[in-house]
Amino acid sequence: NLSRIRDVEPVTSLAAGSRPECNDVMGEHVWVGPGPVSFDDVVAVARREAAVSLTDEALAAIDRARAVIDTLAAGETPTYGVSTGFGALATRHIPTELRAQLQRSLVRSHAAGSGPEVEREVVRALMLLRLKTLASGRTGVRPLVAQTLADLLNAGITPVVHEFGSLGCSGDLAPLAHCALVLMGEGRATGPDGVERPVPELLAEAGIAPVELVEKEGLALINGTDGMLGMLALALADLDLLTDTADVVAAMSVEGLLGTDRVFEADLHVELRPHPGQATSAANMLRTLAGSGIVASHRAGDDRVQDAYSLRCAPQVTGAVRDTVDHARLVAQRELAAAIDNPVVLADGSVSSNGNFHGAPVGYVLDFLAIAVADLGSMSERRTDRMLDARRSHGLPPFLADDPGVDSGLMIAQYTQAAIVSELKRLAVPASVDSIPSSAMQEDHVSMGWSAARKLRRSVDNLRSVLAIELVVAARGLELRRPLTAAPVTASVVSALREIVPGPGGDRFLSPELEQSIEFLRSGALSRVAAGFGL
Repeated sequence: NLSRIRDVEPVTSLAAGSRPECNDVMGEHVWVGPGPVSFDDVVAVARREAAVSLTDEALAAIDRARAVIDTLAAGETPTYGVSTGFGALATRHIPTELRAQLQRSLVRSHAAGSGPEVEREVVRALMLLRLKTLASGRTGVRPLVAQTLADLLNAGITPVVHEFGSLGCSGDLAPLAHCALVLMGEGRATGPDGVERPVPELLAEAGIAPVELVEKEGLALINGTDGMLGMLALALADLDLLTDTADVVAAMSVEGLLGTDRVFEADLHVELRPHPGQATSAANMLRTLAGSGIVASHRAGDDRVQDAYSLRCAPQVTGAVRDTVDHARLVAQRELAAAIDNPVVLADGSVSSNGNFHGAPVGYVLDFLAIAVADLGSMSERRTDRMLDARRSHGLPPFLADDPGVDSGLMIAQYTQAAIVSELKRLAVPASVDSIPSSAMQEDHVSMGWSAARKLRRSVDNLRSVLAIELVVAARGLELRRPLTAAPVTASVVSALREIVPGPGGDRFLSPELEQSIEFLRSGALSRVAAGFGL
């Protein structure tokens, strides 16, 4: 009966692709129906607190599936998740009077995470993706459960989820159980201000009643790949920005090191080696260097035959990262269209056990991305080292110091970058090749996809830091080439950076400047400058 939640939040049917007016702070609203949500929807809800609503189609699908579960609950045939125990305890038949307790006990026992708290944006992404699966009409929960999950998102109530607890098989069990516990009015959570308060207090303040779970609902709330998928979606958004950033920063290093732009011409990429990512990065670097007086100054009379690999091969590496990101995006799109639960309600009304909760497809690409990110960071560090070495920088002072010997310049910035790159290499060791059996050998092969996702988040942050340090070094190198003029794009990037990071001069406290450069990249400031030139 859909009227069970109509008093909580009215829902209006929408034409496909339309968006309603809404009153949330950012003016964004995500409607969740039986189909997939988009990458933009995940980022909007996770990072920008967009409001969430269920469509009429979703509510109808949820209600139809619930009718199937109600019928099974009233029957005599044992059904996993409805009238049996879980995992290795699935052989235990649960009598009717204990089935509500079964669902509560499942959530409480599985909320067993440990370690540091997971970021708010990750938990919000996880909650949205679990809501998306509930809205598919395949899980058998009541509409009330899905609506209450949406209400938690809209109220800015974020369950406390911990770093460790998921093996990425049978879904992200512990992280999702911590979320389900808050739905029940238990556990730990923070409010919209990020401050932890008692869950009953947060729910009451938002006008949300705790849910009394019934048959199948506890299992449906915790049996999905939503945590690892949410982190993949957020990483893809970050890497789209960082690959564009890498092209611009690498071009600045090429320019500062008196490299040639001829190697970025389209005929060497589109015609001879048609990897799409490589062609995109080469074109970006060529446009970034257009009009450079520094590049023009050594087109004639330069006796160097070829630039070093870290300059000449930048499009091949960043382009390969782009292609890896596109492959991961394809996998994520498929997963966004999935309805992950076990058992599931099929279109014909039957209920079937399955293994779709196994996180291997997502775990593999999370690991693949970490490998690509490590290599991109490694190449960036090599360009930085070259810029600081007077034997290889073609006329720049050692370490770009104001008074070399008295001043150390940017020497230790490269040390910091090298330490981060070393960490990137350690984070590139795949998590998905590991498997530790669990649940008395019933769950004897697991994906470790959650661990792969946690690693990738650190890798992405580290890559941003590596590129930010290269940016600081390359910007100073360009300025030390004066009176030669930099390209309009690179000169504009240096000018924007100089609003927060000082230029060449004597030694000073360097750490804050590196942090400001990291924030410059995180905020998208470099990307906005480049976009003004059509990049």
